[in-house]
Amino acid sequence: MRWLTLYARSRGVPASLAAVVVGAVAVGALAGGEGPGDPRLPVLVLAAGAMAASTGFGGQDHALDRTAAIRWAPRRAAHVLLAGAVVAGVLLAVQSAGGALASTAFVVRDGAGLIGLAALGAALSGARYAWTLPFAWLSFSFLAPPPTSAPMRVATWMLLPAGTPAATWTALALTAAGTTAYALTGTRR
Repeated sequence: MRWLTLYARSRGVPASLAAVVVGAVAVGALAGGEGPGDPRLPVLVLAAGAMAASTGFGGQDHALDRTAAIRWAPRRAAHVLLAGAVVAGVLLAVQSAGGALASTAFVVRDGAGLIGLAALGAALSGARYAWTLPFAWLSFSFLAPPPTSAPMRVATWMLLPAGTPAATWTALALTAAGTTAYALTGTRR
């Protein structure tokens, strides 16, 4: 086998991909092609995809990851960015088959921000609990009052329309911080 196949299997990528696809198809079928409007449904799909992908941020053997003779930082960064692209791409593919739930800019921004948040969770609390940061932020965003101030726009970035500067910068910061932290440190034990 090639190293990429072994890497994907050791990180549980097939199971994560199946969970992402099934979740996106189920939500696309439930939405019934009603068109863009309420951002909660596409954000829910993206968050569930990021949480499913986050389980693969840790390997089977933590000591083996730490002592391997290969440079892990570029591979970890590529893993995070590819996972974000797949999560966003699956939702965009489901949208192209049915009705559009959200704009492409919205899906890309939120997909990148959520996968960065999951990577940050992996670096801070390990792959087993990497899903907790996206879940907690999603829960807060769903229950928070409408954003009227800059801090509230940052806190509820994932529900704001595409092109909102606070949401875009927050998503970029989370993507950069999460990818960098995970690439440099890996998962916490």
